[in-house]
Amino acid sequence: MARTTSTTPKNDIVENIVDIDVSEEMKGSFLEYAYSVIYSRALPDARDGMKPVQRRILFQMDQMGLRPDRGHVKSSRVVGDVMGKLHPHGDLAIYETMVRLAQPFTQRLPLVDGHGNFGSLDDGPAASRYTEVRLTPAALAMVKDLDEDTVDMVPNYDNSYMQPDVLPAAIPNLLVNGAAGIAVGMATNMPPHNLGEVIAGARYLLAHPDATLDDIMRYIPGPDLPEGGKIVGLTGIREAYETGRGIFKTRATTRIENVTARKKAIVVTELPYQVGAEKVIEKIKTAVQSKKIQGITTVQNLTDRHHGLRLVIEVKNTVNPDAILAQLFKLTPMEDSFGINNVALVDGKPQTLGLLPLLRVFVDHRVAVTRRRSAFRLAKAKDRLHLVEGLLIAILDIDEVISVIRTSDDTAAARDRLMTVFDLSELQADYILELRLRRLTKFSRIELESERDELASTIADLEDILGSETRLQELVSSELADVSAQFATPRRTILLESDGKEQAPIQNVEVTDDPCHVLLSVTGLIARAAELPPRGTRQSHDATLSTVPATTRSQIGVVTATGEVHRLDVVDTPALPLGSSSLAGGVPLRELMPPGTDPVGLISLDEDADPIVLVTAQGKIKRVIPSHPKSESWAIVSLADGDSVVGVGHAGDDNQLIIVTSDAYLLRFNASHVRPQGRTGQGVAGIKLAENAVVRALGVVAEDLVAEAQVVTITGSFDALPGTETGSAKVTPLDRFPVKGRATLGVRCHRFLRGEDMLAHAWVGLEPRAVGAGGQPIDLPDTNERRDASGTPLTHIVGGIG
Repeated sequence: MARTTSTTPKNDIVENIVDIDVSEEMKGSFLEYAYSVIYSRALPDARDGMKPVQRRILFQMDQMGLRPDRGHVKSSRVVGDVMGKLHPHGDLAIYETMVRLAQPFTQRLPLVDGHGNFGSLDDGPAASRYTEVRLTPAALAMVKDLDEDTVDMVPNYDNSYMQPDVLPAAIPNLLVNGAAGIAVGMATNMPPHNLGEVIAGARYLLAHPDATLDDIMRYIPGPDLPEGGKIVGLTGIREAYETGRGIFKTRATTRIENVTARKKAIVVTELPYQVGAEKVIEKIKTAVQSKKIQGITTVQNLTDRHHGLRLVIEVKNTVNPDAILAQLFKLTPMEDSFGINNVALVDGKPQTLGLLPLLRVFVDHRVAVTRRRSAFRLAKAKDRLHLVEGLLIAILDIDEVISVIRTSDDTAAARDRLMTVFDLSELQADYILELRLRRLTKFSRIELESERDELASTIADLEDILGSETRLQELVSSELADVSAQFATPRRTILLESDGKEQAPIQNVEVTDDPCHVLLSVTGLIARAAELPPRGTRQSHDATLSTVPATTRSQIGVVTATGEVHRLDVVDTPALPLGSSSLAGGVPLRELMPPGTDPVGLISLDEDADPIVLVTAQGKIKRVIPSHPKSESWAIVSLADGDSVVGVGHAGDDNQLIIVTSDAYLLRFNASHVRPQGRTGQGVAGIKLAENAVVRALGVVAEDLVAEAQVVTITGSFDALPGTETGSAKVTPLDRFPVKGRATLGVRCHRFLRGEDMLAHAWVGLEPRAVGAGGQPIDLPDTNERRDASGTPLTHIVGGIG
């Protein structure tokens, strides 16, 4: 114990010196420091997934009006405002946090739009005086409705400003962007996930409060890392989703290519989460110099902003590239571990949470936010209705109102007399006294009556929402679906079933030759499924371009726009979880194909299969006898100059073929009218094309399914850039189109509206599904029985139909 005595100095000031127990003082001070770090700095809130500094940055940027439709401002300005008004800590800590929110390789869904050098995995960012920032559209969803009493506002550090205790957070940010932080005695480390999958899981939990972890994992199979890569082994993920803690391994995405006629190289296109290319190169050089890896001749970093990551690791001719790759996974960060520790604040207390509790906290938060917003809007609507009813009373008897006001001595007297004569409230009387003369027109009365009816309808709807838990949950689910449609993107990380112990890639593991189906999505993802789901039960991310039956150890063919077929081992495609048809777990087909190829669809290489049918942009159609050479690639059609394959499938004599053109004509005829040819044939005339028209789609429908098939057409304009117009869509039963002869013009299938002059997309088949360029689902209009009717305008741009 430290002890001192009181003294009386010469200036007669008495010093009060208190005896303190040093151990107790240290204990108390450390606990206060630990509390501050845990609750005010290091751990995110489970509701909005934000640490205090992140929340304050987004809130202050919103207050500054730094929206996506406005210009960027200097980062130092934002840092200064955040530090001066909300966050009493150093400017460097604030800037580093803002940089992290802007890095696409750190955040799965960046919340800050950075302009300038915001660093890389190998280099730090430029100073705040050189960079500029503004909010992203996703960040607006995080702060949306803050002005409608959706969350509690609390004072800042000196009680001079108010700040939100938590953000409304229309996005499940904690799971989507993950979190990392080191507190005192605890830490958090959470991986990013796919927004579309997380929202699908949240909506399922809303509809099924007693859902199990297995139910949710059908929608959220695992993390989805910003830079892609592969997760090897799902045991650790399952453990983390159940307990809040677990470990999984991530691997780089690689392929072996010929860099010269005789020399091979390992090409790395994606690295594990938070692993930079320079770090990998350094580790490779160290391993080569220490003789731990032998057979590598050179390593080149050919990464650029246009083509993304590309590390080329050249190997000697005498070594096996697969053996070198196994050593690289073992000795370099090309294979890395990620330890999940889901620690977050719940009701102000740090807790370790599994997947279900994390989703429940977010869902409960959104329900509370929506309830408070609805109550706020209800109160505002009632207040406005009260004023509108007072105005209507004044306008109906305006002469007497004016007389009362003119004969009153002052404003107070006029208010009292209005309240007495017309039975008005004080608010209504004040509002009438402030009424402008131009509001006394007949048109204003009509407007007020219309507004009164709209307010009454709004109030009834809001009261119904607040009085029904089911309506409230449906509203929350609908808003989450809108967020998913706006911001969701396809899965980037491939999930591979493995315990992670083997050093060879998962594709080389011995597998049984079981039946399966190989699916290719509209967005270019390929995967295999043990069985297809029953019709009418498709999940999200399942707009399929092609589906072919196969076995796990067989091969299929990929037909390209140039009329070539490339062999593809089915075992190289990732397997979807049993019972799932969601292609979010697929791998981009381009990674399995030679560079520069343009895949059109899949075909079976079984010689007992129906003949292959294909159609070209210039209207040629061909059925090919299923006889395939042993080579890795071959041509199945001879194309004229400028022609290309636009559709492919299998068609027996009992099938019907449907061709749709860009000028909105459809031709339907029997496949038996096209005689099967050998691989070298050019095909025959399929449809008669008008000038400048091209074929948009080929459909193959069995005779017994014609009554169930549908035709989807979506318009566009020749003058608009592709992917910039929403256009209009029409869904029509196929049997509304008559059968015609081959090589004829067909019949019109879509009447263009003003500004439309072509079909941008067309599709024929069962259960149509439209998706955006990122794979997000887009609603199609109801069925239109008229074959040549106009379409219904769309609200989103369609990227493809499947």
